[in-house]
Amino acid sequence: MDFALPADLVAYLAELDAFIAAEIRPLEEADDNIRFFDHRREWARTDFENGGLPRHEWEMLLREASLRADKAGHWRFSAPKKYGGKDGSNLWMAVIRDHFTRMGLGLHNDLQNEHSIIGNFPFVAMFEHFGTEDQQNEFILGGFERKRRVAFGLTEPLHGSDATHMETRAVRESRDGVPGWRIDGEKMWTTGMHVATHCATFARTSGNDGDARGITCFLVPNPCEGLVIEEYLWTFNMPTDHPRVSFSNVWVPESVVLGPVEGGLAIAQSFVHQNRIRQAASSLGAATYCVEEAVKYARTRKPFGQELARNQAIQFPLVELATQCEMLRALIFKTAWEMDQLPHKELEHKLSDKISMCNYYANRLVCEAADRAMQVHGGIGYSRHKPFEHIYRHHRRYRITEGAEEIQMRKVGAYLFGYLGPRKAQFAV
Repeated sequence: MDFALPADLVAYLAELDAFIAAEIRPLEEADDNIRFFDHRREWARTDFENGGLPRHEWEMLLREASLRADKAGHWRFSAPKKYGGKDGSNLWMAVIRDHFTRMGLGLHNDLQNEHSIIGNFPFVAMFEHFGTEDQQNEFILGGFERKRRVAFGLTEPLHGSDATHMETRAVRESRDGVPGWRIDGEKMWTTGMHVATHCATFARTSGNDGDARGITCFLVPNPCEGLVIEEYLWTFNMPTDHPRVSFSNVWVPESVVLGPVEGGLAIAQSFVHQNRIRQAASSLGAATYCVEEAVKYARTRKPFGQELARNQAIQFPLVELATQCEMLRALIFKTAWEMDQLPHKELEHKLSDKISMCNYYANRLVCEAADRAMQVHGGIGYSRHKPFEHIYRHHRRYRITEGAEEIQMRKVGAYLFGYLGPRKAQFAV
């Protein structure tokens, strides 16, 4: 059993570090772009007079960084080679995300906008598994060409974690002799609608509330008649690009249906595993960064004539956090490696519990680490002149958004007690 990272992966990390130093850091420091990362970051990023949306200058800076990364062959790393990627594995993506967030805030990787010079493309897998050839050409190739961007319309104002009770409805209806669907309803947290060309809108097309079947996914163009962005919800971590969207008598042709009619819920669940393990790795790296910064400060700060680090009240909480980081890193890397050994469709049935363990625990850990780093730093840690409040506010949402930690713990419990997963046969009566 060899726990060493592959030599080619270690070499690639060094290549990425060199690229960041040569291309990304200079861009970050040019023309006062550092305002997006220093104590001015929230104000610099947020257009408070325009619904709290991201400022255009901020989004253009992220775009320029990703364009440079794409030109260098890094941005599409996780995508299949046929789309210009490198077939990046789950293990490599986990190691890279951990590596990036351990560096702290920066243009190389700012997950407030899901931005990284190593992109994450869950929609590629979704269209590869469920899209028609025309849809794959339009949305995968168009996405990489930045001509298509898809928002995700699943959550509703009255229905969050339980998508089976969604109230958005779609019924068959022909207009001008063209068969199609009429959609009515409302969605929440449809991130990115201000720049999206389409919204993957999930609606019940048959069955009863609570049924897993009977939900269909529609690629609704944005804008279109009857689709209204009602408001952008201001969040703990601004800027916001998370609106509430209404659909009133929205009509779409048959061609916009993604995947099988009535089988849309499987589409919604198809890429959560890749997102969760990568998010876990990002939270782990950020937690490690907070611990390391607190250690450095405690060694240099000298109240009452001696290093702050001499106090066990400072040492022991950081020891606990450092221990948890090391244990979690082993679990995340092992789980990511196991994901690479399984076909995509088997993850839900064989490894979903381990992925959820990694995700909910990492997201909780980074919040604890950021809070402890603030405490160790004292007043300056509470200020925006240190990054800990930003790290806390950003990663706090992950305890809710990629499947609330309670939902993920319920998944782990179902596997542990044999209601789902490989142990189900063991407890069969």
